[in-house]
Amino acid sequence: MAAFRDMEEVSYGLLSLLGANRAEAQQRRLLGRHEQMVERLLEMQDGADRQLRETLAVEEEVAQSLLELKECTCLGGAKLQKLEVELQKASKEDACLQARLCQLTTELQELREMEEDLQRQERDVDEDNTITIPSAVYVAQLYHQISKIEWDYECEPGTIKGIHHGPTVAQPIHLDSAQLSQKFISDYLWSLVDTTW
Repeated sequence: MAAFRDMEEVSYGLLSLLGANRAEAQQRRLLGRHEQMVERLLEMQDGADRQLRETLAVEEEVAQSLLELKECTCLGGAKLQKLEVELQKASKEDACLQARLCQLTTELQELREMEEDLQRQERDVDEDNTITIPSAVYVAQLYHQISKIEWDYECEPGTIKGIHHGPTVAQPIHLDSAQLSQKFISDYLWSLVDTTW
């Protein structure tokens, strides 16, 4: 603005010189000053153009940065949404696992109770067996005394083996229960028992 005022002053000065018909020296001096002012004005205009280009370059950089930031924000928003979906899914799975864990804990507790019950029953059976075992041994001994049969307990399943110690001679017993009926086997074994007391 100061340059325009100076230019205006120079112009008025020139007009007044021309109007007053002054000396040529003053006219040259004013014209030189006018040229300096025009040069200065052109320099200022070049500086302003340069500053404008720099400002436009900075604005372009800022605009590019804003676009990149907006793109990053969009990507971040998408990632955030994906993470929220995964978090919800994990929360549901966690709830399902918690429910399953509660169910398994209940089942485990029931199994422990059943195990304790079974152990209690086994103890009861063991106590009962201590009572019945002597009578079972007695029955087995009585049966051996009467039948005089010594059984082979290590034979194959389905085979009846042993030795009958009869009144005169020992006789082997070898019967196949797959080929013979239970009635025949029972009758045969009872026939070996000595009826004379």
